[in-house]
Order: sequence, then C-alpha cells, then structure tokens
Amino acid sequence: MDKFRQFLKASRASIVMVMLIPVALGALGAWVWDGVFNVWLFLLTLLGAGLAHLFSNMINDLWDYKNGADTGVSKEVDAITSHSGYLTNGTWSVKVYTIVTWSLFGIAILSGVILSIFSGWWAFVLGLIGGMIAYFYVAPPLRLGYRGKGFSEIAILLSFGVLPVMGAYYVQTSHMDVRAFVLSLPIGLLTTLILFNHHFLHWKLDLQAGKKTLIVVWGEAKALRFSKVLLLLAVISLLVAVLVGSLPYYALIAWLVLIPLYRVYGKLKDQNSSRAYLPLMGGSVKATFRFGLLLIVIMIIQGLI
Repeated sequence: MDKFRQFLKASRASIVMVMLIPVALGALGAWVWDGVFNVWLFLLTLLGAGLAHLFSNMINDLWDYKNGADTGVSKEVDAITSHSGYLTNGTWSVKVYTIVTWSLFGIAILSGVILSIFSGWWAFVLGLIGGMIAYFYVAPPLRLGYRGKGFSEIAILLSFGVLPVMGAYYVQTSHMDVRAFVLSLPIGLLTTLILFNHHFLHWKLDLQAGKKTLIVVWGEAKALRFSKVLLLLAVISLLVAVLVGSLPYYALIAWLVLIPLYRVYGKLKDQNSSRAYLPLMGGSVKATFRFGLLLIVIMIIQGLI
C-alpha cells in the first residue's frame, strides 16, 4: 500500500478527472446524438486516457528534473512547487521513475491499439497525438512548455479537450462530428485555465530555471488579464455549444458554477505572493470539475429525454 500511495502521489492521480471528464462527455455525445454507447469500449477508453494523463504528469516531472527546472534554484525564491519531490529528494531513483512512467505509456498505447481494432485507426492516431504532445511538452527538441509563445496552452487545450472528447466520440461511432469538437472547447478551455493558473504558484522558480511560461514572459499583471480572457472564452464557448446543438439550452446553467472562480480575481492585485494564488488555483480546479460533472449530468438527462 505504501508503494501504491507513492505511485498516486508521483503521478498526481488526484487530478486525473481533468482527463476522464472530457472522455465521458465525448462518449455521451455518441449516445445522445447517435444512439450508440458500448460500455466496454467506454471503459477501455477511460483506462487508456487516464493512464496517458498519468504518463503526462510523470514525464513532465521527469524532464523538468533533467532540465534543471526542479533543481539548482534558490530556496529563497517565493514559490510553491507542485511536483512530488520524489526525484529531487531521492525517494525514487531516476531509473525507477522512468520505468514506471514509460510503463504507463505502454499500457495506454496498448489500449489505443485494441480500440483501433474495434473502432478504426483514428482511435490510435488521436491517442498517439496526445501522447506526443505530452512528451514534447517538456522534452527536447520542442519543449513546448518552455517557449513562452502560447504553445503550451494550445497543447493543453488539445490534450484535455479536443483529443479526448473527439477520440471518445470516435471510439463509439467510428466517425467524426463537428458537435464533438465544439463540445470539447468549454471543458478544454477550463482545463487550460487550470494549467495556466498553476504557473502563478511557481513562476519565479520558472524564471530562475529558464522556463519561459507566458507568465514569465508577460509578467503577473498581463498574465492575470489573460487568465480572465480564458475564463471568458470558456463562457462564450458554452453558448456556442448550445447554439450548434452540442448541448441543450439548459446547459447554460453551468455558467453558475464559474461565478465563485470569477470572484477570486477581484481579490488579486497586479503583483501577489505565491500563496495569494492558491485560491485561484483551487477555484480553477473546483470550477472545472463542477462544470464538467454538471455537463455530464445534463447530457444524461438529454439522452433520457
């Protein structure tokens, strides 16, 4: 049990819902729009996507460690780190960490292969694209998360919105639908917001380590304004999803769960301590989970009606 608890912490499994929610939405889209739902394919999709997400978390920490983003920085810098610390404090060796990380990827790839046999080759392709984005988010030569040009935000929108929603829909139906793409945008943008707000906690460490996130490049004030823009885009995209028929009109009630997050911004100044951003980070996670789960309930109701 100690090893399992260590694994849960190392892989940051507590936030795996950010991947499982869009998978559920995509599969529910197949049920609501096409009347198709295979529970076994759905469960295998959840397994593969969930493990791919854990791989993403661990490969991110592994390359941050290798690139020096988690080591060699001043302890006096005002920052809150989010990695498990297993590599920096020697709890796990690099070899063990690497084996576990790539084992997760291997099982996820195997899931994609099986799904492609039953549903079509795009099931594997979409999963592979997600895996490549996860790897090159921090790995050379691309290192999307280090460039500070918005590549990392686009990568998150694709990995936690477009790809899992459309992939789960395709697994069930063996075809694409523009409604699945539109459905992916609200939850994808909110998940992007989580990752963006997460950087506020340790942007000074990123600056010292040479990791160019948008917050490092723009500074706190401009980054906070962009954070609000991401929230606004999520609000607008929900309306678009209703207008194109991805969701019923009563899905707009999901706007209400975003109000507490919006209020957090009013308590922040142009420059803040790292701890001042904890409510923003926590509010982003809660808003995304509640928003996604509410959309799941709404789609189930729509399907039953």
